[in-house]
Amino acid sequence: MTEAHSQRYDVIVVGKGNAALCAALAAHEKGARVVMLEAASQDDSGGNSRFAGGVMRFAFSGVDELQKVIELTPAEIADSDFGTNTTEEFFDDLFRLTHYKTDPQLSEVLVTRSLDVMVWLRSKGVKLVPNYGRQSAVVNGRRRFFGRMPVEVSGGGSGLVQFLDRAVEKAGITVHYKTRVKSLLMDGERVAGVIANQNGKTVSFEAGAVVLACGGFEANTEMRTRYLGTGWDLAKVRGSRFNQGDGLNMALDIGASSHGNWSGAHATGWDMNAPPYGDLNVGDQFQKHSYIFGLLVNSRGERFVDEGADFHSFTYAKYGGEVLKQPGQMAWQVFDSKVSKLLRSEYRIKMMTKVSANTLEELATKMEGVDPQGFLKTVRAYNAAAQSDVPFDHTIKDGKGTVGIDPPKTNWAQALDTPPFDAYGTTCGITFTFGGLRINPDNGQVLDVMHEPIPGLFCAGEMVGGIFYFNYPSGTGLVSGAVFGRLAGHGAAQHVQHVQHVQEQIA
Repeated sequence: MTEAHSQRYDVIVVGKGNAALCAALAAHEKGARVVMLEAASQDDSGGNSRFAGGVMRFAFSGVDELQKVIELTPAEIADSDFGTNTTEEFFDDLFRLTHYKTDPQLSEVLVTRSLDVMVWLRSKGVKLVPNYGRQSAVVNGRRRFFGRMPVEVSGGGSGLVQFLDRAVEKAGITVHYKTRVKSLLMDGERVAGVIANQNGKTVSFEAGAVVLACGGFEANTEMRTRYLGTGWDLAKVRGSRFNQGDGLNMALDIGASSHGNWSGAHATGWDMNAPPYGDLNVGDQFQKHSYIFGLLVNSRGERFVDEGADFHSFTYAKYGGEVLKQPGQMAWQVFDSKVSKLLRSEYRIKMMTKVSANTLEELATKMEGVDPQGFLKTVRAYNAAAQSDVPFDHTIKDGKGTVGIDPPKTNWAQALDTPPFDAYGTTCGITFTFGGLRINPDNGQVLDVMHEPIPGLFCAGEMVGGIFYFNYPSGTGLVSGAVFGRLAGHGAAQHVQHVQHVQEQIA
């Protein structure tokens, strides 16, 4: 292959998902000349962000702060309980779910800047709306939001990318598609650009700073097996097939410091017959997140997690990994008709693995790969253990649990006794990987193995290591991508301006 002439910019952003788009816009508003390099075609671009549900977890103390982000009518305010997600509550959830391993400096940035970045997104044309569909219910005539996430992006993750795309186009930022970055271009110890493959040619792009925002290694089968362990090669990929770990590898190759939970990942229950990679026509609807109202059973017909440990927002990202550990990497979610109306929208799409029956005995024979007798034994034990004297309330952790069985079901434990019965076949769908690069929390600059800044190199999004360990509070990923994307974009532009100022002083 021949090398084309080099192109020169102030800031190069590698990737074109939410974090990358925020980085590009942030660098541009600081006066930098920005180019975005995207491995996918224009139709396939957008990274994992396009496959996200679009819920946004950010800190807010009440309706007054929510109104900085979304438009609410007087009637909506009067008739709704939006709850709160104070900085203290946000910190508590993040610390609890990560077993207190989350990087204190990075989590401080994420939580304390989350509201501000939501306001900034709105200023860039992102439409944010109340999360009526997935995180609320009418209780005694008043709408109650639960899980501390009352806001989502109109159109979900795909809508977020569309809004930010329009902002990038309006800003006049150049985007090159089908341009897969292969390595970083060095000028001594300084990152001076990238080398990419574009339409079969090797092309170099020079710049004063590079922002890597091209995702983790969740779509790379070899890297998943190497870092996450045995069986992870069999997981389905919920999102983009282009997240191959390229950015991580090229940064590590020049001495960047790795950081965070490299053996951990966000992984959920996903339809067992979904395609190997995400389908933009279906989006996130292969997920199955209403397991909290039913039972999860493996091929032996046995339960293996506490389905009601918490709202799905705080368990779904780790339970996919638990499904992967089961024989055949599969599990069935089982419900009776008492909760049918509570199941989320993804349980009503056409493309799913579902069986139904009027008796548990008939259902047991229809769940492919499940031992019928083992399943019936499990259900009988569960039904006998479910507390009948505690009222059921799906909008709170109702304490309606089981007694005397292991694992317990802590909340929402109703007996499976009202036909018809439905079961949904699931496997593990990996969303993104937790391991990443170590950055300066002040400006997003990548640090080397000696914890010194690498001149000219910044990163954002899934590539930032140290935030998530073991688990993940839903809605945090897109907000984290925006926070650290904006941080890295500003940091990269300021780095370029500083270098230019120094050069001018020398001249």
